[in-house]
Amino acid sequence: MNETSRASASDTVFCRARFNYVARNGIGGAMDPTVATILDGRRATLPGWEICGFQLMHHATALSSWNDDAEIERVHYPEISAFARSLTGCDHALVSGHIKRDPEQAAKHPDLGPIEFVHSDFAESYGQRMRDFYRDGSDEAMRAMARSGISADVVAKARRIAIVQFWRNIGPAKMDRPIAFCDARCVSAAELRTLPVHNYAGDGFFFETLAVAAPRDASAHRWYAFPEMQPDEVVVFRTFDSDRVASGEAYWTPHSAFSDPSVAPGKPSRRSIELRATCLFA
Repeated sequence: MNETSRASASDTVFCRARFNYVARNGIGGAMDPTVATILDGRRATLPGWEICGFQLMHHATALSSWNDDAEIERVHYPEISAFARSLTGCDHALVSGHIKRDPEQAAKHPDLGPIEFVHSDFAESYGQRMRDFYRDGSDEAMRAMARSGISADVVAKARRIAIVQFWRNIGPAKMDRPIAFCDARCVSAAELRTLPVHNYAGDGFFFETLAVAAPRDASAHRWYAFPEMQPDEVVVFRTFDSDRVASGEAYWTPHSAFSDPSVAPGKPSRRSIELRATCLFA
């Protein structure tokens, strides 16, 4: 582990909780639940999303309702695209969809509930998966490219593709299954397991995700949560970067929902929204 990723004696503990890692031997998809300490990210000294993989940031929105998906696309997608461009310096940032996680969405499909295993969303293959997605020209892809004024040829020819994600609490400040993020510097490539995801949430989409094997010492992985997130706050986190793939640097940011021991299940339930920007560098 990189020594700079270790917590200091002054770090504030948020809680202890169980994380569902995959077993180190990786046989049969077995899980290895591991209890770990979660630190209060608001009180920690963290280096920013480009180094540790995630960062709490202020980001207000002009959106009037999180219940109107059409308004989210019309108003919030361009906001996130502009935010991603300002953060990364990319030439174009394509936003083609969003995921809300709440009891109503989970009732429609279990993939839309809080994800309670340690993972980073995308494996090395995701860069090509995005080139194919925009080449194949679904309605969502076409609308995203139209908003940015580009064609699939621009995606195909991009010298670098990075995926930056944005997680926002849109419900009560304290919830039953919030999200925690693991300092990317703590997790080595040897601890990652590539898993296929077929027909995600019933939409026919296929990709490969990264599960994380349980550490031999739970304290080797540094976990952080941001208590009581407000509507004008967002966690920015990186889940793919073709340059980092090529150089062997960490492009992953492990994360997982967890059960807050101070909140009974469903009292209240988590309500969140996440968007991802496909950042293109010409």
